[in-house]
Amino acid sequence: MAKATLSPKKLKHKRRVKKNVRVAERRRLENRYHISRMKTAFKKFYETLKKEGKEAAEKLLPLCQKLAYRAAAKGAIHKNEAARRVSRAAKRLKQVA
Repeated sequence: MAKATLSPKKLKHKRRVKKNVRVAERRRLENRYHISRMKTAFKKFYETLKKEGKEAAEKLLPLCQKLAYRAAAKGAIHKNEAARRVSRAAKRLKQVA
């Protein structure tokens, strides 16, 4: 049985769809990288705050802040989410005596 040929119009559309899939996957991986890095930094911050105390955690807060705002700048998260995460971390740091 002969293979049906695609019209040029459909072929263009098919190429575009394939490219969109590739682009979406690349963006997904990029976003995942930024989000993962940010979450790990915050986990480390909270863990340090819990085990080692305020002084050690104070050194990690600027890194958390930097990674959160960078993730927002890259579009991986919303800027308000970044601000909220940083604000909560700073509040928790301040609460520790």
